[in-house]
Amino acid sequence: MLLLLLLLVAALVAAGVIALYVAYPHRGEEMPVAPRVGTAMKQAADAIPVLEDDEVQAARRS
Repeated sequence: MLLLLLLLVAALVAAGVIALYVAYPHRGEEMPVAPRVGTAMKQAADAIPVLEDDEVQAARRS
């Protein structure tokens, strides 16, 4: 039961972080209460590799 509760809390925390990212840094705005957290989120999102359109098309063909 404790494991289930911990998993639910972890899911809620993850959902909250995603909601905060979509609400502020993704739109280019600073978070009003904790701007450092928004900056860290933006840096983490920029560090993730992204497929370009031509790479997506090449992956679909193969």
